[in-house]
Amino acid sequence: MLRRKSLSCKFRRQHPVDSYIVDFISIERGLIIEIDGGQHTEEKDRVRTKHLEKRGYQVLRFWNNEVLENKEGVFNVIQKTLSRRDGCPVDLSLKGRGFHKEIF
Repeated sequence: MLRRKSLSCKFRRQHPVDSYIVDFISIERGLIIEIDGGQHTEEKDRVRTKHLEKRGYQVLRFWNNEVLENKEGVFNVIQKTLSRRDGCPVDLSLKGRGFHKEIF
């Protein structure tokens, strides 16, 4: 859906950020989307998210089943997040700068 829908930015899939491989990233908009399955633990995800935030990215997390069962709802959250970030001057290299994250 990220490829087919018209969004105001491009997402890369399985992209490295430091020692992590993120599921989807828009470098130009400073947004990372993570799709979590049963192998994820809250503590590991919290450490990972904190690290990515320190690099300047906003992180959205969704469960696998949420993506499979409610694609439009997930996509709407991503669209709303991007629209709120439209006014933000985002010029993130992989070195990043700070933005506040919201959890959905």
